[in-house]
Amino acid sequence: MRQEKLQPKYLGLGQDDWWLLGLSLARMAFSLIFETYAATQPLLMGAWQMSASQAGWLHSGFYIGYLLSLFGLGLLADRYGARRIILMAGAASAGSAFLFAIWAHDFVSGLLLYGLTALCAGGSYTPVLTLIAQSIPAQRRGRAMGWYIAAGTLGYALSLYLSSVMVAYGGWRSAFYATACGPALGTGLMFWVLRFTPPSISPSPEASADDGLWHALLTNKHAMLMIWGYAFHSWELLGMRSWFPTFLTTSVALVTTSGPQAVSIGASVGAMLSLASMVGNIGGGALSDRWGRTTVIVLMSTLSLTCSFTIGWLVTLPLWLVVLVGACYSIAAIGDSPVYSAALTELVPACFVGTAYALRSVLGFGAGALSPLAFGFVLDWARDALGATAPQAWGLAFASLGLGGVFGPLGMLWLRRRPHRAPMTEEFR
Repeated sequence: MRQEKLQPKYLGLGQDDWWLLGLSLARMAFSLIFETYAATQPLLMGAWQMSASQAGWLHSGFYIGYLLSLFGLGLLADRYGARRIILMAGAASAGSAFLFAIWAHDFVSGLLLYGLTALCAGGSYTPVLTLIAQSIPAQRRGRAMGWYIAAGTLGYALSLYLSSVMVAYGGWRSAFYATACGPALGTGLMFWVLRFTPPSISPSPEASADDGLWHALLTNKHAMLMIWGYAFHSWELLGMRSWFPTFLTTSVALVTTSGPQAVSIGASVGAMLSLASMVGNIGGGALSDRWGRTTVIVLMSTLSLTCSFTIGWLVTLPLWLVVLVGACYSIAAIGDSPVYSAALTELVPACFVGTAYALRSVLGFGAGALSPLAFGFVLDWARDALGATAPQAWGLAFASLGLGGVFGPLGMLWLRRRPHRAPMTEEFR
């Protein structure tokens, strides 16, 4: 743990603040590749002759690759040190993003190359959260993780906005070229920032005791409840994030205009809503430091579930109403992400945090890989088998996200009632 009293302040910010700011800017750059496919999906469905189910498969392929990346890199961070893993993964992420931009041309090549991009993309998430967990005191950890995850959300918004601009002027492939520059910039920033990180995380003898480690983690009921809660949260969040730009494009096309212009408008509106979701990242993390982790999780997830069961039915209504509900949805769906991250660090030994994040990633992004696919299947089924109208089809598809996500807050309510709870925040002390 770094000593606060040794940190000089520059422009009112301490060394910890500048260090976190540098990490956050790098995370923002890495995140530029995450929403490009979502922004261009309506065009690619036409260009590659994909059904909604096939379009969902590309989202699922990305999340499967991402969960493998997070799982593997989380374990390696505990064993070999987070800094080395972050930089190696960053270089691979930059190269794989350009491969997709150059060679993706149909459903199969897109699925394989998008999965490869995701397989290299986890270096800016799990290992960096491990660094933050061991470098920031518990009383400020929720806020710190909120800012870091908010930087990723800002990157998603910039990804959507940059894609909307490039689609309008140069077509869908130019959007992938532009956003592929993000991981290269992020790797350079990480290389510079991590030079100022003390060796607070290093390979631990305890971390190599795999059998004992996994047994201790899997039998830690409090940590496992938090991990499963994150999985249900990811089902709802990643399904929403994958399909929301296409939903907005559909809403624009039904109400105003269609074609590439609708795609550009939908992506631009999605970018604005992603910016709004930063309020959820920062506010959720900060509030959890004051009110308690599970309290904020239940609050945010309940609001998010309300939006999941509501927003799809509004697709043909005026765009301002869709945007208003979408803003609430964007804020609430992401608002408990930093809270889950901070809470888990307080439920497991410090040397096992990377491994706990690795298991969380498998379950969370495993659920997140299935939900966009399930969303696409429900959308196709409602249209083709039921002959549903647009509001009915989109309403049922978004409801599938809410049905999975409802178990998250239920798990947190159960956790609050368990005896001998671990000291996460004031509610547990």
